[in-house]
Amino acid sequence: MGKAGWRTIGAVMIGVMAIIAAAGLGVWLFQPQLGTLLLTRVAQERAGRDATAGLPDGLHVILCGTGSPLPDPTRAGPCTMIIAGRHIYVVDAGEGAARNLLLMGLPTGRIDRLFLTHFHSDHIDGMGPMLLMRWSARPNLSPLPVAGPTGVEAVVAGFNQAYARDNGYRTAHHGAAIMPPGGAGGVAMPFAFGAAPVVVLDDQDVRVTAFPVDHGPVSPAVGYRFDYKGRSVVISGDTAPSPSVAAAARGADLLVHEALQPALVARLTDALVARGVANTAQVTRDILNYHSSPEQAADAARTAGARQLVLNHVVPPMPFRFAYPAFLGDAARRFDGPITVGEDGMIFTLPANGTATTAGRLM
Repeated sequence: MGKAGWRTIGAVMIGVMAIIAAAGLGVWLFQPQLGTLLLTRVAQERAGRDATAGLPDGLHVILCGTGSPLPDPTRAGPCTMIIAGRHIYVVDAGEGAARNLLLMGLPTGRIDRLFLTHFHSDHIDGMGPMLLMRWSARPNLSPLPVAGPTGVEAVVAGFNQAYARDNGYRTAHHGAAIMPPGGAGGVAMPFAFGAAPVVVLDDQDVRVTAFPVDHGPVSPAVGYRFDYKGRSVVISGDTAPSPSVAAAARGADLLVHEALQPALVARLTDALVARGVANTAQVTRDILNYHSSPEQAADAARTAGARQLVLNHVVPPMPFRFAYPAFLGDAARRFDGPITVGEDGMIFTLPANGTATTAGRLM
């Protein structure tokens, strides 16, 4: 190439660099205006949207929190939303779960009932925001019903007391038409049970059955089965391997089961010991005896004849998918149906009176 060619290329490069510099300068000079336009677009797309609009009649399982007490930047605390027709229920309210519901565009003001599996802190510490978001999303005139085994009365009373002053502030600020005093907080709906499952809700084609699980020394602890128009979903709650889970999940379309991988938790324990964090290391040893491994969850799904298995309450934290095979271990050899490592934002749709299950994402 001659000198003239190189001069042409050089001129073009200088021109391109000038354009890039001018564009960068323009972005910098007009950053407030551009930022406002972008945020306006986000608000128009997300504010007040209802991700349930257009869902077919049936059961829909939405993972609003698939984590545990161990910090995981990708997972909120335990929380599962169940939509049955026009009814909306939530199982457990872990930290950050209520925020996820809003991020997914789910109508928190329409939550009919919150079901608690047990009273470990990571399953209830998001109740305050959930109660508030349900109250502020629409002018509900009555508190959110919170169902759970005996003891739920004290939990709900504690949250109501803790948020009493805040509730008063919000009514005073926004007015009773927007934040009706009678709609604040929750109302406990306790149920008693023994060794046998008990139906805790039977209304308009929706049946919810609670069954005991082994999470000792935590007691009471339950799982839930939701049945609606020929479709069924079972949520194990926290549990060591329990025959009651497989019995409750007999023939279920979807089993949402907690899972802890002991081999990986042992690595976490070793790291804590090496750092001299003996107290927490003992905690990570202790948690092995009242949770189920992915393989044991797979055993329950196989025994139950469930069609699909979803793992939640993921321990240890799994912030990247590359580690999922290590987390699953031999689970796929024990259950030949689909196995999904649950992630926040997943939705599973089970159309009424059918057999198909489709998966998607809301976040």
